[in-house]
Amino acid sequence: MTDITIFHNPQCGTSRNVLALIRNSGAEPEVIEYLVNPPSRETLQRLIGQMGIPVCDLLRRKGTPYDELGLDDPALSDAELIDAMLAHPILINRPIVVTPLGTCLCRPSEAVLGILPSPQVGALRKEDGAPVVDKRGERIAGR
Repeated sequence: MTDITIFHNPQCGTSRNVLALIRNSGAEPEVIEYLVNPPSRETLQRLIGQMGIPVCDLLRRKGTPYDELGLDDPALSDAELIDAMLAHPILINRPIVVTPLGTCLCRPSEAVLGILPSPQVGALRKEDGAPVVDKRGERIAGR
């Protein structure tokens, strides 16, 4: 059983980079493809609470029905925004990672490094070729 969970979208480069960073720490996380298996209301509320972010900060705009649904309306309640995410899981920003050290919306992907219980074991580059971790497993400055 793993102590790391990633709410993952395999079509998302950031999500794939985060998964690579988790694996580069020697861990094999529980991978939840949230578009296939969306979180329950209770899980979504718990994740938001653990991250300590406003509900609106978890909404993804690009490539979603955000504008069509008028989700930028400040009159919408948190419950209504969560209803929209449950009805359209693509609205949930990703990736969300849960570890014993915390829960984080890992954008940028390097944000995951702050909550991984084990250090990186070697060099890693993002899919775009940008270096993130050097051969000693240390985060590259500026990343």
